[in-house]
Parts: sequence; structure tokens; C-alpha cells
Amino acid sequence: MNSRLADFTTPAPPVRTALRLIFSKRTPWPSEVPVEQRQPPTPRRPAEVVLTFIGHSTFLIQTAEKNILIDPVYSQHAGPWGRFGPRRVRQPGVAFDDLPEIAIVLISHNHYDHCDLPTLKKIDGRFHPVFITPVGNGRLLKSAGVRRVRELDWWETADEISLTPAKHFSARTLFDRNRALWGGFMIAMPSVRIFFAGDTGYAPHFNEIRERYGPVDLALLPIGAYEPRWFMKAIHMNPAEAVQAHFDLAAKRSIGMHLGTFRLTTEGIDEPITALGHELEARSIPPRAFRTLDVGESVSFPA
Repeated sequence: MNSRLADFTTPAPPVRTALRLIFSKRTPWPSEVPVEQRQPPTPRRPAEVVLTFIGHSTFLIQTAEKNILIDPVYSQHAGPWGRFGPRRVRQPGVAFDDLPEIAIVLISHNHYDHCDLPTLKKIDGRFHPVFITPVGNGRLLKSAGVRRVRELDWWETADEISLTPAKHFSARTLFDRNRALWGGFMIAMPSVRIFFAGDTGYAPHFNEIRERYGPVDLALLPIGAYEPRWFMKAIHMNPAEAVQAHFDLAAKRSIGMHLGTFRLTTEGIDEPITALGHELEARSIPPRAFRTLDVGESVSFPA
């Protein structure tokens, strides 16, 4: 596994800290937020790229040549077997049966809200795509029946997709912390360069990513699940840090993700969007430069 791992991870929290988090006051979430599922539009021009926000950190990227699905989660819970753990309050913005033919699936790390084995099994059975994931996750995917798996280390590339570092950790149980790698993805296309950050705290790796690959056309950056900061700062960015990452990457445009679907932390369901708006106003950044999408909403590039 990558020799720089120690620079991008944090040790497991002591029991007293974990208990403090469990008993922290949480802003209530609605039990359900209605979603109008949409049919993803097909690219109309050879160079057009259509990006659709399915929910949480799940995105569909469509091109004339191939379609890519990132961190797909269709289960009703972000937990073991899709039946336990935080419950989904927003349904996916695109129904599973309305997904187009999928050529590549990207899995950023093994946390349940990003690596949903029941969903991956269904995708493999229907589309037989290539699954690209960080080193150490192949065995987990194959345990769900996934057949075509390509593992990457940080900075390695396959099919014009490079795995990049992230400041986070991996675990499926209490006993396997950091036995598999995690990361983000740089997706190079002829007309647009898309960066998907995965889960990450703020760190200097955003500058290094820009230095290696150049400015980013579109950055998909997490802005939710960031409170309380005494616990989450090391592994999840808040909106202000995400805006700084937007600058570090020299991103032309950014889209916020990792919010509004599963209640993972203590902030309210709309607080990330409100905080992002305040940060953009404070730094005189036009809203179009860094925005969020409605679940099921699509945008096209080049715009």
C-alpha cells in the first residue's frame, strides 16, 4: 500500500471520544424528503459530457463513448447488507432501472455510504462493467460477486482515470481499519477534466493534485457530515474548507456532495448548503462557480 499513507490518515479514536460523539446533540432531520426521479438526458454532441447527481456521493457521468457511475448506493440504509445503519431520507434521483449502460464503476473507499455491496452486485449482474477501486478493496467487491475489478494505488491510472490521495480512513468493521486504501479520482476526458474527491478532510493534497494534473474543469467536493468539528475535521471538510479546496485545485466550477441523504453527523440536513452560501458570499465567489445540485439534476459540459 502507498508509502505516504501515514500523511493522510488518523488513528482510531479512543472509546471515550467515540462515546462523546454518540451522545452529542443532533439537529433533527425530516424522516423523508420527496424526490421526483428523473430520466438522465443523453449527450447530444460527441464532445458533450452529462453529469447527474443521483444522491449523497453518487454521480452518473455520460459521454458518447461510455458511462461512468461513481460510488453508487441504492440501498435504503448505509450499513451492513443495506438493512442497518443510517436510513435514506431521499430516494435516488435516478431509478436503478433507468440507468443507462454502465461501462465503468468507481468505488472511492469501503465505507458503507460509498461501497454498497447489494447495489454493486445488481450493477455487475446487469451491466458487467469494470470496477475501479483503491488497493485492498478487490476482495470485498468480489465477495459480492463482482467479477471485473481493477485496483489502483495513489497516482496510478487506468482507462484515463487516476486514483488520487484523500485524508480519510477505511473500515467495514471494528477490526479492519486502514487495511484497504481510499482516495479520489481524476477523470480525464477529451473535453473536460472531472475531479471526484471522495471523502476527505482538508489537506495539502489538493495543491499536489493541481500540480500533477493541471487546473480542474469540474470538482466534486464533499461539503456535508462535518459536525462536530472536534471529531470530524480530520476526515471530513466543512463548506469553508471545500471552498478552499476549490481554489487549491484551480477549479473552474465545483459541485458540493455528501449531503442530504443519510444523517451521518450532527448538523441539520440543510446546514451544508446554507454554510456554503455564506462562504461564497464572504469570499465574493459567484454562486455558479460552486453550487449544489438537486437530487436527479443534470448539468452538461462544456457549458
